[in-house]
Amino acid sequence: MTRLSETPLVDPTAKIVESTLGRYTEVGAGCTVAHSRIGDYSYCVENTQIAFANIGKFANIASHVRIYASMHPMERASQHHFSYRSSWYFDGESDDQAFFDWRAGQGISIGHDTWIGHGAVVMPGVSVGNGAIIGANAVVTKDVAAFAVAVGVPARTIRQRFSDDIASRIDALGWWDWDHGRLHAALQDFRSLPVEEFLARHG
Repeated sequence: MTRLSETPLVDPTAKIVESTLGRYTEVGAGCTVAHSRIGDYSYCVENTQIAFANIGKFANIASHVRIYASMHPMERASQHHFSYRSSWYFDGESDDQAFFDWRAGQGISIGHDTWIGHGAVVMPGVSVGNGAIIGANAVVTKDVAAFAVAVGVPARTIRQRFSDDIASRIDALGWWDWDHGRLHAALQDFRSLPVEEFLARHG
């Protein structure tokens, strides 16, 4: 049994580069997390790649997800590595730092309590709102609103999880900022109460 704690649980085969992991987080086997922040209670499972992302709390990230698919310089005569990773190919040449700075500036924002399905790809510069769901194998090229369900290639919203009123009340409640003890005390309500009753009791 895995028992999570305030210390992040990182599989020995995972790679963490210049990133911050919150409390009760988990990074699974074969994952790479680079230049990113992962909020409390969030996790990613096997063979997921994350870069230049700010991920909120309680994010549920399935296996083989790619958050930030690296862009190539499509406007150039060649989009190949040699034009920007030039030190790999030519003596005395430096890499194109301006291109890498541009890449880093196309970061991704993923909200709290999100679910990113198996094999999904979230492209640079995209924002995914609180409570949103991204379907398996979706390719997200545009922002996804809070509490939306988006699927397909390219991803499109097929419905909202809740009415605007309920969604606004969940956002206002901000349960994802509760401390660990309060979460535990409300566990049975999270499990058993319809969302309207949960909000009436805790809102």
